[in-house]
Amino acid sequence: MNALTSLARLEVGYDVPALPGMDEANIQTPCLILDLDALERNIKKMGEYANAHGMRHRAHGKMHKSVDVLKLQMKFGAVGVCCQKVSEAEVFVRAGIHDVLVSNQVRDPVKIDRLARLPMLGARVIVCVDDLANVADLSAAAQKHSTTIECLVEIDCGAGRCGVRRSEEVLEIAKAIDAEAGLKFTGIQAYQGAMQHIESYEQRKAKLDVAIAQVADAVSALKAIGLEAELVSGGGTGSYYFESNSGVYNELQCGSYAFMDADYGRIRDRDGKRIDQGEWQNALFILTSVMSHAKPHLAVVDAGLKAQSVDSGLPFVYGRDGVKYIKCSDEHGVIEDPNGVLKINEKLRLVPGHCDPTCNVHDWYVGVRNGKVETLWPISARGKAY
Repeated sequence: MNALTSLARLEVGYDVPALPGMDEANIQTPCLILDLDALERNIKKMGEYANAHGMRHRAHGKMHKSVDVLKLQMKFGAVGVCCQKVSEAEVFVRAGIHDVLVSNQVRDPVKIDRLARLPMLGARVIVCVDDLANVADLSAAAQKHSTTIECLVEIDCGAGRCGVRRSEEVLEIAKAIDAEAGLKFTGIQAYQGAMQHIESYEQRKAKLDVAIAQVADAVSALKAIGLEAELVSGGGTGSYYFESNSGVYNELQCGSYAFMDADYGRIRDRDGKRIDQGEWQNALFILTSVMSHAKPHLAVVDAGLKAQSVDSGLPFVYGRDGVKYIKCSDEHGVIEDPNGVLKINEKLRLVPGHCDPTCNVHDWYVGVRNGKVETLWPISARGKAY
């Protein structure tokens, strides 16, 4: 049974929000839609940038959690995927993705065992380490399954989460990895997450300058003891141009550039312009419908808290002047509509505040081009949080 036949067996409104060939106006809401033209332009642009700067681009799968989106990214040059959890990695490996980094620590014995089995499916599997005690556990699991787990030593270069801070700690862990059976020391994980959403380009650069110096010191220290960092990986949508011009990093981990969201969109490029107004385009939207206009100045839509994450702020209404999304509850979003222009059942595109957790509460992406539904993509790793 091919994909189109499989989709035809699904019921719109119960199984899926739409089917290929439908008009955008008939899509059931609330749901996630992708502007396929904008998505392809974003992905192609990043692929061309990485290639021009001699960088590997390992797309961050935690953002979209979609095998189909990742395959599009790989078509335009991405080398593989970053995941945050073993369960995410399993989804991508089982779908035939063969270069997977779990850009996080894996400490639970059951999860370590699952991680160690993934190379048996033909995948290159890499994981982050920031504790000597983790090295022996990873080695034991790799030997049990006769596989190899590659390891990056994670540096805390400003995010204040996982990772070691001093080059001496990097060396200690790297040497331990290099000495253990079943493991391979592959390099350094150095993602400065805390600065990605700082609005000022200059302030972001100042944070990255510190991180780059820290990482360069660790790379030099490793070379001095005969350990080469094959990968120095990091960089996000708010910083990739700094890492790619550093002379230290050789792999980027950008994710949100492909979709864009309200929080990322507000940050500024080197010319002071919002990055969603030139550098990248909004490609992801929550499609929502007006369900009530009982109050003349307020419209109520069907996209509330259960359709999105508001940890990084409320969504904004895309392409419409004079209306504003102002608050939400479980099932309702309230739109300020002072001129009473919105109509019952009218559909609006919302740009979510934070794309990653918003995508994780939906089952499907509805791919739209020129007002028509072109494709449906399952959100393959939805809910894979373990």
